[in-house]
Parts: sequence; C-alpha cells; structure tokens
Amino acid sequence: MKKELLYPFDANYILAKKKRIKRELLAEGERFVDKKIAILGGSTTNDIKLILELFLLNQGIRPSFYESEYNKYYEDAVFDNAELEAFAPDLIYIHTSNRNITRYPQMSDSKSRITDLLEAEYQKYCTIWESIADRYHCPIIQNNFEMPMYRLMGNRDASDRHGKVNFLTRLNMLFYDYADNHEDFYICDINYISADYGLAEWSDPFFYHMYKYALNVNAIPYLAFNVANIIKSVFGKNKKGLVLDLDNTLWGGVIGDDGVENIALGQEVAEGQIYSEFQNYVKEQTQLGVILNIDSKNDFENAKAGIEHPDSAFCMQDFIEVKANWEPKDQNFREIAEDLNLLPESLVFVDDNPAERSIVAQNLDGVCAPEIGDARDYIRILDRNGFFETTILSEDDQKRNEMYRANADRKKSLHAFTDYHAYLESLQMKGTILPFDEMSLNRVAQLSNKSNQFNLTTKRYTRDEMEMRAKDENYITLYGKLEDKFGDNGIVSVVIGKRVKEECHIELWIMSCRVLKRDMEYAMLDTLIETCQNKGIKKIRGFYYPTAKNAMVKDFYGKMGFSQVACDAAGNSEWELEITLVWEKKNNVICVNGE
Repeated sequence: MKKELLYPFDANYILAKKKRIKRELLAEGERFVDKKIAILGGSTTNDIKLILELFLLNQGIRPSFYESEYNKYYEDAVFDNAELEAFAPDLIYIHTSNRNITRYPQMSDSKSRITDLLEAEYQKYCTIWESIADRYHCPIIQNNFEMPMYRLMGNRDASDRHGKVNFLTRLNMLFYDYADNHEDFYICDINYISADYGLAEWSDPFFYHMYKYALNVNAIPYLAFNVANIIKSVFGKNKKGLVLDLDNTLWGGVIGDDGVENIALGQEVAEGQIYSEFQNYVKEQTQLGVILNIDSKNDFENAKAGIEHPDSAFCMQDFIEVKANWEPKDQNFREIAEDLNLLPESLVFVDDNPAERSIVAQNLDGVCAPEIGDARDYIRILDRNGFFETTILSEDDQKRNEMYRANADRKKSLHAFTDYHAYLESLQMKGTILPFDEMSLNRVAQLSNKSNQFNLTTKRYTRDEMEMRAKDENYITLYGKLEDKFGDNGIVSVVIGKRVKEECHIELWIMSCRVLKRDMEYAMLDTLIETCQNKGIKKIRGFYYPTAKNAMVKDFYGKMGFSQVACDAAGNSEWELEITLVWEKKNNVICVNGE
C-alpha cells in the first residue's frame, strides 16, 4: 500500500499528483477486484470520483464509475435510467449536502409545519433509497448533513426547532434510524468529517459559487478517504488485527533499561495518562473483533511484566500471539500471521520506531505500518485511518478474539498426539450445515467478501445477492458452523451451487482459514451431495480461478475426488464429480446436525 494514501496524508499532494499516483497503483498488477460504483451527486463530483479511485485502488479495488449529471441525483435514482441500469452498479454513493436542502423552517412556522417540512425532506430521500433498492439491489452509501455555515440564533439554533442546526440534527437522526433498520445502507458521516476538518474551511462558499462543489476542494481527499473506507469494508477489505510494539508504543520508556517500575503508564504523570488512554483505545478494538498481537524486541519476562503492570489495561490473555525476543521484527510478524492462518496484509503494524516500520512494510507485501507520530497522536492517526471501518458487526466478529484464543489451545493440544486422526477425534467436533436463513445472511455475505485464500472462484456477494440466491429454487445454498470442546468457531464455510439441468455448478466455495485441516470441507461436500441427491442432480461441476492469494486450493477438487475436465493456460480449471447412488461419506470426525 502507498503510504502517501494513509492518514495523515498531504491532500494538496494527492490532488496535484493524482494521475501519477493512479499509474503507480495500476502498475501493481493482479491484486485488484473490480467494482462498479455509481456516484449520484447533488453538487459537482468529478474530483471526488478521481480521488476516490486512488483510495480504492490502494485498497485493492479497481473501480469503474457512473457519474450523474450535476444535481441530478434524485432523477437518476427514481426515474427510468437505461444507462445506469446497463451499468449495473455494485454500489451507489449519494453525495448530497446541506446545499441540497432548499426549505428550512422560518421563525413564523408552527411546530406542525416544521414537522411536515422535516418529514417531506426525509421522504424525498426514502424515495431515492427505496427506488435504488428495488431497481439495483446494491449497497447504498448516503451522506448525512454537515452543520450550516451560520447560526441565525447563535447557540439557541441547536435547541430551537426553528434553527437550521436543530433541523439538520433531526434530519440526520431520521437517516440514522433508517440505517439501523435497513441492510446494505450506510451513512458517510460528513457531519463529523467536516467538524474534524474545520467547518469554516469545509464550507468555504467560494468553492460552491465558483465550481459548485459543496465543500472546499482541498477537503475532497478527506471525504473520498472516508467513502473509500466504507466501500472497502462492504467488500471485505478491512484489516483483521493489530501487531503492536511495546516500548514507547504501549508505554513510555524502555522497560529493559528503565525497569517496570519506571515506565510511563497510569495516572500519576501526563505522559503516563497518554499511554493509558492509548491502551484503553486499543483494547476497545477487541469489541469489534480486532485481534491483538505483540512484536517487540525485548526479553519475554520484561514484556510480560510490562503487559501486567498494575496500571496496564491489558493482561497476557488479551493477546493472541506474543513475540518478545531479539529476532527481526519482520520475521516475527510473518510468524504471527502464519500462526493465525492469516495473510500478513490482514494485520496492521504499530510501532513508534520509523526504521522498524520501514523494514516491516518493505519486506511484507501489503502490510500497513502507519506513521503514528508522537504518543498523543497515536489514537487520532489509527482511528482516522479506518483500518477496521465497521459496516457489519456480526456475532462472530465479536467473538473473534475468543475464537483465535481457542485455536491457540487447539495447537497446544495437537502436540500431545502422534496420530492426527486421533487428534481430530479428540476435538469432539460438532457441525451445523444448513441452507441460508435470515440469521446467517449477514455473516455469509461478510465471509464471501473476506475470504481470499480458501476461495475457489473468487466471487463476492452482497447480502441482497445472497438473499436472492437463498430464495431461488435453482440454487443450493449451504453455510457451515463448527464447534468443538475448545469453543465455537461460528460460520466458517459457505457453498453456493446453481442447478443447470441435472448438474450442480459450484459458484462459490469458501472456508475460513481458522478451520483448515479440520475436515470441515468433507462435511460440506457430504451435505452438498445429499442435497443434490434429494433434488435428482447427478453431477457436480466445480471451478477454480487462480489469484495471487488462493494457490492453496489449486488442487482442492482433485483431493476431494473430482476429475479435471479442462484447464487453460491461465490456470483456470474445471472439475466434475459423478454422484453415485450410494455415496460413501468422506467426513467421519465431525458430528453434523446432531446425527
């Protein structure tokens, strides 16, 4: 990833060098997924589109765009639009602002009149959102409203129903309620972004009256960056964990030199308070399922003493992997990723030392090592980068740390066995494999967008697309949950098959790397075959499309008993499996659906 596109970035540099930055990003090759983004603007959007493209490319998403004509966002969304329909967007971003509100309350308006005004404005947007949902079945990102340039009544503008501040705040709350009750609908919080940037600068009227931009042109990278963070989260490009240094990162000072009693941590001095606040911020991330790890040049016992300091927010159990030694940090980082069965790029490196950050970023492709600045800047810089931007927060997300700790316990248990099959039997595994249902759809869609290594066809789906397949009789949909004596792994595998006459063509087969080599793939195949038999299907056809990340499943179908029937020069292969009348089940260690 280009560090110029990580926060804190130089907005003027990005605006000036956008063509060069784009060429450099595109030169990186095959790492992209292609997505079609429609921007429906209530003001000029051209530079927003160009800068948004850079941030998406940096996240591994190569966008193509549909852009509405100036201030035609309502018409494009609500009325017949052959061009937009042919474009078939994967996501629609509605870029509106308080400039698009033409009727505010007047001081003479009654309470009921103001309520009617508010409802009319809200219903206009509801019409837009529902038209998009009905026509395009894709996720929507909608700006909320920034505060006005001026307050007619001063501070009373916020509390008096006649005030613009009050009106916009109430309208924003209606938007939030809608988001809370509708899937695949997300708010871009320009109310916060503009405040963070500086409302007076953000709303500089020069740019609207001269160019019809609803914000300062120099603020466009900050807006585009936030929109890109939502998009990359929707399409499964979020990071999964932090790898943290210790000395001068989680506490002030060098514990090996200063001693545990002299590190800066706690409420006694200002420096210690800053590090305590940062520790609390980091620990809060675990509520989102962010996994925490340590990579420190330290003696292990010193590291342990610091982590368990009386004023520390942490205990050793808060970290999945702790590498405290004198090995190179990039080597430790790579080992942490391997132990977690994650790609290194899934983890963010947080270290106060610029030399260590540089070594890790240069030697581990795709790893983010943000320039975190002084200790008082740590929270702001990590937070604004949006590494863990939340669009869906599933029950499995909230349990992720627990799941990874359980995996560490499983590894310890494995060392007690010389027979791997006996080890699998000792886990007492129970599987639940069922067709998609309302409760599973969020996690199923999330898994389809996050899975890179065990993903045979590399297809990605929104929740709506998953739901449509679940309701279509021509599709077989299965999700698999796995638990054992160490804990519940949640939903770990998804299969989608499409019926084509007497064949089932596998559109998607993915599995979480947390459960590799646990025979869950055999349990899924057994259930798929049983489902096919019940539908009179006689053959299963599977497809493998290679990427830079899914080489581990190149020969998956062959190992599962399929025969290869085609393979092209690019490595794309096709496989088939005849379904016998009596299928000998391949799974014999997982108890599926209570049987």
